[in-house]
Amino acid sequence: MQNQKIDKIKIIENDGQFSDWASLLSLIQTSFKDMETRIDPPSSMHQLTEKSLREKANSETLFYVMSQGELVGCAFACIQEQVLYVGKVSILPDFQARGIGGFLISACKKFAKRSAITELEIQTRIELTENHVFFEKLGFKQVGTTAHSGYDLPTSITMRCKV
Repeated sequence: MQNQKIDKIKIIENDGQFSDWASLLSLIQTSFKDMETRIDPPSSMHQLTEKSLREKANSETLFYVMSQGELVGCAFACIQEQVLYVGKVSILPDFQARGIGGFLISACKKFAKRSAITELEIQTRIELTENHVFFEKLGFKQVGTTAHSGYDLPTSITMRCKV
């Protein structure tokens, strides 16, 4: 799948038609796989199931990216107080570095504007510095850190960007 063409990208926001939960789970697991040996504690993606993703999509907004009939990217978004929290941003490795992440964040920004929300928020693990750089290029700035339960030092950074 190297150099796969992405001529027709379609970003879809909770259209009620999505039903391929197995592919969505596989997409997230594949996208997050490279971080497994680099982060502590382990990713919450290990707790995801097809059923939990279906439930997540019922309570949050699922954005998904199709390219020539293949699911290649996704993100979940939910309103939390005065921000739109964006999580589980996932892109198949062969489709990374082609602008899909930017398209997903742009779709989230449009959703936030329609919802009268002025900021997006994401969290990324301390160790994943390439993710920090990626989100900074999209306008995010670090606003804090958090530590998972049982950890004394920060395990994640919180980043926000204006819509």
